[in-house]
Amino acid sequence: MSLGFAYQAVLPRLRMALVACIGCLAIGSADMAQAAEQPWLVLDVSTGKVLGEDGANTPHGPASLAKMMTLYLTFEAIRKGKLKWDDRIVMSANAARKVPAKLWMRGGDTLSVREAVNAMIILSANDAASAMGEHLAGSEARFAQQMTLRARQLGLRNTVFRNASGLTEKGQMTTARDMATLGVAVMRDFPKEYGLFSQRSFVFRGKQINGHNNLMYRYAGVDGIKTGYTDASGFNLVSSFTDSNRHIVGVVLGGKTGRSRDDRMAELLTRYMPLASDGSKRGSNLVANAAAVPIPQAASRSARIAKAEPQRAPGIAELIDESSIEQGDGGLQPLKTSGQWNIQIGAVDTRADANRLLGKADKLVRSILPEAKGYIEPAAKRFRVRFGGFSDAQAASAACSELKRRSFACIASRM
Repeated sequence: MSLGFAYQAVLPRLRMALVACIGCLAIGSADMAQAAEQPWLVLDVSTGKVLGEDGANTPHGPASLAKMMTLYLTFEAIRKGKLKWDDRIVMSANAARKVPAKLWMRGGDTLSVREAVNAMIILSANDAASAMGEHLAGSEARFAQQMTLRARQLGLRNTVFRNASGLTEKGQMTTARDMATLGVAVMRDFPKEYGLFSQRSFVFRGKQINGHNNLMYRYAGVDGIKTGYTDASGFNLVSSFTDSNRHIVGVVLGGKTGRSRDDRMAELLTRYMPLASDGSKRGSNLVANAAAVPIPQAASRSARIAKAEPQRAPGIAELIDESSIEQGDGGLQPLKTSGQWNIQIGAVDTRADANRLLGKADKLVRSILPEAKGYIEPAAKRFRVRFGGFSDAQAASAACSELKRRSFACIASRM
């Protein structure tokens, strides 16, 4: 066999090998890019040791994880006697204008500190966070400065806050490492109040509002702490996980969907819990056992679940796998139970346009049906603007008739 003939025989196999190598490099590059876009960290709470991380110091938008700092400063004000659980907070026009998730209060209305805290923890209400910041500091901008200063004192070296809610704003940034530090600080410094993070729902103005920290509902041992989402930051999560005497905190930032973020967190918690130290053998734990400390005017989590679950109506986790979430986190669609009707007033190209349309129609729709809840439903490349809460076709059709009279498009449909 001549050398030229041998070369010609081998050449196709060399080409195939080269293509395969290029494919491997492309896949590897994609994996690295995904890792860089989705920073994570797992921390041993008993020792402060980082058990695993990837991109933990990469700057990232906090979204509603910023509310952990708003809550930290709220708890601190209560402990210092500057604030009481039953104090009333005014919902300013600025706070009332925040995008969902929100309590949909009008400017000038008031709510208690307890209601605001529950709304921030369970619903991730942006209007409640803004109102609390204004109440504590006089303006949300000054409160954001206080948040950043306290963050530095707690060891958050790469975090800057620009508002109380975590809504996207230029210069607002954090890291997975800093969010783990903040989560541990909340548990360590306010173990009693931390028990509030395990609540599944709360009652506001006579209505039950369900939470959406779905991983806490389906992964045994997870007892909090905070979800977050904006278009810019993606789906974020800080979770606390205890198993016997071991305790870890995980952070995942930039998830593509809420479900994929939760699955990633579950994978990390399962992988790293066996590597965590036994807190009982060390004799010291960075975080007190929150479950052993009574929550103000609330039963312990185990007592609450044991008492409520047999009669409990299905919650978010049982009804939907993936909540449609709006800018700022939360924004849950009304539960899609039988017999409910909704109305749709438009389908637009951008979320910003959807938010504007929602805000424009909200007051009118609520004048027709005060219980109506507006929401935005992503669909393909469009954003549907809808209101839910209508009991029957007649109520939904009547609302549409009034909206059409006011030059809004409107169709009624059963959920």
